[in-house]
Amino acid sequence: MIELLHALILGIIEGITEFLPISSTGHLIVAEHLLGYKDNHDIFTVVVQVAAIAAVVWYYRRDLWNRTLGLFKRDTAAIRFWTILVIGCVPAGLIGLLLDKHMEAITKPSVVAVSLIVGGIILWLVDRGPVRKHNDPVDLADITTKQAALVGLGQSLAIVPGVSRSGATIVSGLATGLNRPTATAFSFYLSIPIMVAASSLKLVKYHADVAALPGGWPALAVGLVAAFITALMAVSWLLKYIAGHNFKVFAYYRVVAGLAILALLGLGWL
Repeated sequence: MIELLHALILGIIEGITEFLPISSTGHLIVAEHLLGYKDNHDIFTVVVQVAAIAAVVWYYRRDLWNRTLGLFKRDTAAIRFWTILVIGCVPAGLIGLLLDKHMEAITKPSVVAVSLIVGGIILWLVDRGPVRKHNDPVDLADITTKQAALVGLGQSLAIVPGVSRSGATIVSGLATGLNRPTATAFSFYLSIPIMVAASSLKLVKYHADVAALPGGWPALAVGLVAAFITALMAVSWLLKYIAGHNFKVFAYYRVVAGLAILALLGLGWL
């Protein structure tokens, strides 16, 4: 029973934090340490991320379907959309493949804490512009290949635990001149191919370890459902939130969370 509760808690944490610029992986690493959850090869983390991916695909299902049809119809806007998406995913994909074997060495709370604090400061510095009364619309068509490539490079930094994939892409988008809604939407779209690829590779490599997770398949199912529901809510909420707010609250949260983790480490509680 306790395994099901742990899976529920971790699934909720994954769903809430995956698309907010506060690092889902970092939160899961710390939560798993506090709960004493043994996630060999980060299998649980990878599997519940699939549910988060499904949530964003469901949220954008009509738009993705129309853009896919447009690709086959050779629609210029659709071709451009998929082009910038591919360009944005290439840097993270290549760096992820090159450094995958070395990541377990830095998958620890101390790295998460430092990454949260540094990332929070950077987010605060980059997102200092005023919030307009009538918020800018999402305009993916205006994203240049150069901007897509730079956002992709930013996304590659998220291989470090605590950096946050969404945080890195949003910050990179803002730094290249995208408005908040466009940077956020592009971040969500970029998450689909890169997370599908990362999850698929991990599952192929360690599929035999899935059944050995605490609580087995029932616990995994609980985590998946919890992650899907909370991720769907988080995506919807964030898009509405940025219509009238900047990202500073997330910057403050990152710094406070990082300091709290360092305090727990200093006290020997983590």
